[in-house]
Amino acid sequence: MSNACSHRQIFLSLCFLFCFTFPCYVKSDELQILLTLKSALNKSSTDVLDSWAATGSFCSFNGITCDGGGSVKEIELSNQKLTGVLPLDSICQLQSLDKLSMGHNSLYGAITEDLNNCSKLRYLDLGNNPFSGPFPDISALSELQYLYLNGSGFSGRFPWKSLENMNNLTVLSLGDNLFDRTPFPDQIVKLRKLNWLYLANCSIEGKIPPSIGDLTELKDLELQLNYLSGAIPSEIGKLRKLWQLELYGNELTGKLPVGLRNLTSLEYFDASINYLEGDISEVKYLTNLVSLQLFMNRFNGGVPPELGEFKKLVNLSLYTNMLTGPLPQKLGSWADFDYIDVSENLLTGPIPPDMCKKGTMRGLLMLQNRFTGEIPTTYASCATMKRFRVSNNSLSGIVPAGIWGLPQVEIIDIAYNRFEGPITSDIKNAKEIGILSAEFNRLSGEVPKEISGATSLVKIELNDNQMSGEIPDGIGELKALSSLKLQNNMFSGPIPDSLGSCASISNINMANNSLSGKIPSSLGSLPTLNSLDLSRNELSGRIPESLSFLRLNLFDLSYNRLTGPVPQSLAVEAYNGSLAGNPGLCSSTIKSFKQCPPDSGMSKHVRTLIVCLAVGAIMLASLGCILYLRRKEKDHNRSLKEESWDVKSFHVLTFTEDDILDSIKQENLIGKGGAGNVYKVMLSNGVELAVKHIWNTDSHGRWKSRSSTPILGRRSGKEREFDAEVQTLSSIRHVNVVKLYCSITSEDSSLLVYEYLPNGSLWDRLHTSRKMELDWDTRYEIAVGAAKGLEYLHHGCERPVIHRDVKSSNILLDEFLKPRIADFGLAKIVQANGGKDSTHVIAGTHGYIAPEYGYTYKVNEKSDVYSFGVVLMELVSGKRPIEPEFGDNKDIVSWVSSKLKNKESVLSIVDPRIPVAFKEDAVKVLKIAILCTTQLPALRPTMRSVVQMLEEAEPCKLVSIVINKDGEVKKKEAMDPADKFNL
Repeated sequence: MSNACSHRQIFLSLCFLFCFTFPCYVKSDELQILLTLKSALNKSSTDVLDSWAATGSFCSFNGITCDGGGSVKEIELSNQKLTGVLPLDSICQLQSLDKLSMGHNSLYGAITEDLNNCSKLRYLDLGNNPFSGPFPDISALSELQYLYLNGSGFSGRFPWKSLENMNNLTVLSLGDNLFDRTPFPDQIVKLRKLNWLYLANCSIEGKIPPSIGDLTELKDLELQLNYLSGAIPSEIGKLRKLWQLELYGNELTGKLPVGLRNLTSLEYFDASINYLEGDISEVKYLTNLVSLQLFMNRFNGGVPPELGEFKKLVNLSLYTNMLTGPLPQKLGSWADFDYIDVSENLLTGPIPPDMCKKGTMRGLLMLQNRFTGEIPTTYASCATMKRFRVSNNSLSGIVPAGIWGLPQVEIIDIAYNRFEGPITSDIKNAKEIGILSAEFNRLSGEVPKEISGATSLVKIELNDNQMSGEIPDGIGELKALSSLKLQNNMFSGPIPDSLGSCASISNINMANNSLSGKIPSSLGSLPTLNSLDLSRNELSGRIPESLSFLRLNLFDLSYNRLTGPVPQSLAVEAYNGSLAGNPGLCSSTIKSFKQCPPDSGMSKHVRTLIVCLAVGAIMLASLGCILYLRRKEKDHNRSLKEESWDVKSFHVLTFTEDDILDSIKQENLIGKGGAGNVYKVMLSNGVELAVKHIWNTDSHGRWKSRSSTPILGRRSGKEREFDAEVQTLSSIRHVNVVKLYCSITSEDSSLLVYEYLPNGSLWDRLHTSRKMELDWDTRYEIAVGAAKGLEYLHHGCERPVIHRDVKSSNILLDEFLKPRIADFGLAKIVQANGGKDSTHVIAGTHGYIAPEYGYTYKVNEKSDVYSFGVVLMELVSGKRPIEPEFGDNKDIVSWVSSKLKNKESVLSIVDPRIPVAFKEDAVKVLKIAILCTTQLPALRPTMRSVVQMLEEAEPCKLVSIVINKDGEVKKKEAMDPADKFNL
């Protein structure tokens, strides 16, 4: 008996000891798991993990919450700038873990671990991380209530069956992933406790099932940017708790369902960019709406007058439909109204007067309708207004003076109306205005001299009015000005000489006025000018020799009173019509002009003597210049050598700093640009390099001395371009992007050393005497290669790179005519926080600039896509982006659009140098170019899709290409490539 008791006591003691010490072992294991997690995230740029040490209690670690027994219950490390590979198999060994929140970080890699060991999880957030590969099965996580995987980089087939047992799910967020296409998953409509369902942009196709109405707890339903088709089911009206309904960017058809009126809690409703039709009367019952977005559909009928009584409504977008009748006059008068866009409809009546009653309105966009009446004076005091656009209507009266001087306005667009009266001096207060578009009205009076105070102006379009007086000299103070259109008015007096100070200007049109005096020679110093029309005025005197230095696509001085000889560089047959109607002009080379008279009053011998003396003087002067330049070059090279240089290499270098500096001399100069000179360098081993030499300037554009310092930390434009180019190119490794070997910088100047591309640019090959060398196969290969380079910039870099100046002169060709994207001086890297770039300086080159620059100034990847579409049009047609044959204010995009009438007309676009056998292949590429240059950015393909489409358009391969609203390839099938261009 005593022996048995002894054994029992020993057993109980062991049990007690085991139970007492087991938590220590558990805690030790949990500490090790957390330290393993910290080690995996050791590249973190945050200090959130500094408290995670081997000593002390892990329950005090940042982001860790323990349960009553001292075990890890929650890991909350979202939005902490963490990076690394997540060790999920280790994390899932935390037996009490019910919350894992790692969203909004930079975690990467594939999820290959078995998450089913995390069976107690109620909350899992891996959203907004750059993971890769498919997402694994999580069937065992039956306790889950919150699942966030949105924007996580996952692809392939999602394990929808995993959701079958998750009956407690209240939040399911899977959107913005590249999952395989799938019909609307049946498993979703069985999750009856869901109140938040985010399935946007995750490749769901087919119809929205009527059973969606069974999810009666839903407050947020987001299905936008998918492939959904068919009608919106009436059963959606059962979701009476809905606060937000997002259906935009699909292929939905039919009318708004009658049951929609039951969603009286709805505040945000967006069904834009679909094929919906019928009236919008159902929305009149949704009295709690804050935002209503139904743009780009096929709706007709009137705007319900009840919208004028909506007390919360702040955003209304109904543009690009077929709506008729007036707008409610009380619209936007109740809440802090933000913007209205009802453009491109058939609306009539007056503009509602009180949308800026609360002083919060930012956008009034009502262009291209049939509105009548005057602009209500209430908008003259709307200090928050940024975009005021009412063009293409039947509005009349005098524009309220305060409109011209709204302090935050970026666009004033009142073109194509019947407005009268002057532009007032208030415009000096419009410090943010970039575009003033008032053409085709009945405006009168002078351009106020106070316009010089609107220093952000990029475009002034006042053509086709009744304006008079002199053009103010202060217009030369508008340093950002790129386009000045004053044609078809009654302006008189001289052209301001100060206009030569507008270094960014590319388009000047003053035709059909009464301007007099001489043409300012300062116009010849404008570096970016490519269109100059001064025709049908009363200009006199000689044509300035300085105009010879311009590279103009459009040039017209016809029907003036110009006299004297035509400058030699302008005395070509191509400019005959551009100089017509000036009987006082003469030329020794153009037959249609009278011959310039020989010098008179002296004998032939005297003239010969003068010529000989002049030639001798020129020779002596030339010799002196040569000696001076050589001496200057030696001094220049010596000064370069004396500077202190900092070399940053991005590839293995086979040359030294001295090899480069010794080659920066006049005889090696191969190009000049706005950013600096370009030199060709031949190394001793036969390798050729190109070196861009950029002189640094201070923030006011003056040359910097060694002793100068940046003013208040500002950097000059050239320095910023240099920084942009180095930042962009240093990390890029792609066969179709020009290779940057190194940067060499000093305080006074900077050098960028590139690979040398011997065949120049695509512009040179297409638009100079060498263009015969490019057959269609070569053009096609250039298109594909350049597209792949841009695709890499947009999709292959850690953060997308927006080039912002895509054009044929920035596509360089190697010895095998393989393309490289070059010149990244204007490039922007998309910031990780998603911030959008916005600037009043239009980046890019006239003819390539996307139309959205004109009204938003927003820079994004779709702007590059538009510019690349222009390049494709160049490749197909052989024409420049701007040609005189296109007509006034027309570019290659509008010219191509005008040709899309029938097969013969389409084929006429193709460069006649392309053989007939390849014309239909060229049309396939033209079709892609048209998609790329669609007016609305959202409807343009991504560069990834452009590459795919171009590869499908390989010569001798007949395809049709259709893309969906978010820019991805929809389908491909054989058809006639010029079949009415049903894009």
